[in-house]
Amino acid sequence: MEHQVSAALGDFTQRYLALWRQQHGDWPSSHALYGIPSPCVVYSRDACVFWRPEPGSQDELAGIGRALDICLHPDLAPFFTTQYAGDMRACWQEVEMDLVQVWSADDLQRLQENQIGHLVTQRRLKLSPTLFLASTADELSLVTLCNLSGNVLLEQFGSPQRRVLAPTLAEFLAGLQPLAQEVG
Repeated sequence: MEHQVSAALGDFTQRYLALWRQQHGDWPSSHALYGIPSPCVVYSRDACVFWRPEPGSQDELAGIGRALDICLHPDLAPFFTTQYAGDMRACWQEVEMDLVQVWSADDLQRLQENQIGHLVTQRRLKLSPTLFLASTADELSLVTLCNLSGNVLLEQFGSPQRRVLAPTLAEFLAGLQPLAQEVG
């Protein structure tokens, strides 16, 4: 049976692709990902890569949990391993964000290293553990998954200041509005 997060991510991605095609008549594009190998690449032109999502690795993210001796919330792995894709711009109520996605197997490794660094910083600051899902225009705010409750949060980096955006990651993805703007 498909995980709820995988299904919700697939639905959001299809809405994102449809909006992109409606507004731009093509696949999503990225200048930032140009020249970086990925199974997502459809074609490149003018220092820009055009991409489509491809099935992910279905790898687990156990390396993160092992590195810090914690159990990861079960919603995290399907969010990052269901598909390879470029990051996708979206909006949740008033918060614009770039939903972090995995571009390739190499990118999955980098993502795990970055998540470990994020968790180490939180541990050092004695904050409850969260895992990042999206960046915002405000460099000090990020959208995260609470590793304990599964809530999706808007948090201030390095601060206990957090606001619940949605009770679950699947509900968050279902309510997220795609924006057909290049990320990068």
